[in-house]
Amino acid sequence: MAPAPPETTAHDPVALWASAQVAALNVDHAPEYGSPAWSALRSTDPRRAVAVITAAEQWRRHSAREAWLDRLAEDDPAEWFRIVTADANAQARRIAPALARRPTHAELTARRAVRARAREVTAAPGWPPVAIPGRPGWWRHLGSRGEPLDLPHNRPQERPHRDPRDGPAGRARDA
Repeated sequence: MAPAPPETTAHDPVALWASAQVAALNVDHAPEYGSPAWSALRSTDPRRAVAVITAAEQWRRHSAREAWLDRLAEDDPAEWFRIVTADANAQARRIAPALARRPTHAELTARRAVRARAREVTAAPGWPPVAIPGRPGWWRHLGSRGEPLDLPHNRPQERPHRDPRDGPAGRARDA
């Protein structure tokens, strides 16, 4: 079993002395040690002494905890890890329900997926050429025999004049 952290050690004589000194000075509120408000106090102001004692006690407890954690890391790494990650684990437990309600990356990707295939771009008789998606500057025209033609302009194709004597293949008959 790991030893108790220094801030929970019962009957700490240094902490008791510091508490007695602060109580004896009878100060309700003291500015933070080293702050501009603390610097503005007279040297005989009891709030100045309270701030110094409070800062010293906080530093002593901080240093003792760091030393305790260093010893614990060497003696019981699993317990050290549990202690140093306790706050992060508590935060994770608080936000886990909200995160569980959010969609996953796979679900978001599935929502964005195209459900129906795009229709083929076709040109229709009597209509102007159609822009081809994915090919800027190209338009689909309808050829003279109804075939699709992809051309780099959108000017309608002129229909060649057909001689009524032309056959079904479009060739002129021999005279």
